Amino acid sequence: MKQLLRVAMLIFAAFFALFLVARLHGKNQPQSQTESQSQASSNAGSRSKMNMPSMQHEAAANPAAARDANNDMSDMSGIHMDMNPHMFMTALRPANAADQARAAQILATLRPAIEKYKDYHVALADGFKIFLPNVPQQRYHFTNRRYALEAQFDFNPARPTSLLYKKVPGGYELEGAMYTAPKRYTEDQLNERVPLSIARWHKHVNFCMPPKGTPPALVNRKQFGLGGSISTEPACAAVGGRWFPEIFNWMVHVYPYESDPQKIWAH
Repeated sequence: MKQLLRVAMLIFAAFFALFLVARLHGKNQPQSQTESQSQASSNAGSRSKMNMPSMQHEAAANPAAARDANNDMSDMSGIHMDMNPHMFMTALRPANAADQARAAQILATLRPAIEKYKDYHVALADGFKIFLPNVPQQRYHFTNRRYALEAQFDFNPARPTSLLYKKVPGGYELEGAMYTAPKRYTEDQLNERVPLSIARWHKHVNFCMPPKGTPPALVNRKQFGLGGSISTEPACAAVGGRWFPEIFNWMVHVYPYESDPQKIWAH
């Protein structure tokens, strides 16, 4: 029954993807004045969305800003993260034996599932693609779009959305994985996937990109990006920036090869 349910969800996802393609095709057609006014009124909503493909587009136009954003997103192993104007993190719930058992089961499923990906060539062959491969990063996300789509509907500990690698001479070394969940999820729903007494899910918020077309060398990284001082829409608008209240989905990183239990679910 569970397998049939998963197949049904994938079929639904495929139809939904086709629907989005049709919508995007429609947006490329000439618009009437009424349609243009309608689209203008929805611009605020469209500015709130940013995903992996659009971030890759931003990286091509502004690699320095994209590098900073990705470094902030990936530099979590062994480093204590705090909530700040650009980072929202779930609060830790009281520890309990049931959650510890659930977390242990997730690790018991994940470790053998990703063992083969210690050879990063296998990950690439299995459909994982390097996010911003030409942007120097402290940690590289190898993302599987199929798994990311599945994560919108179901949680499979053996199929993380991304694998986390560090660059080493001759290639990449596997360090961990990243699970994702839909933006719409409540904390109780996140808790059903990875218990909030064990890990702190996070999402990246209040993101101001520099004005479109700004040469990378002229980007003020003290102002823009996830590490910049701008954290409100009025401040972003005042400098002509592009405002994203929230980027990506909910995320949680896990480092199953760490010997220190405090670093396995880094937060």
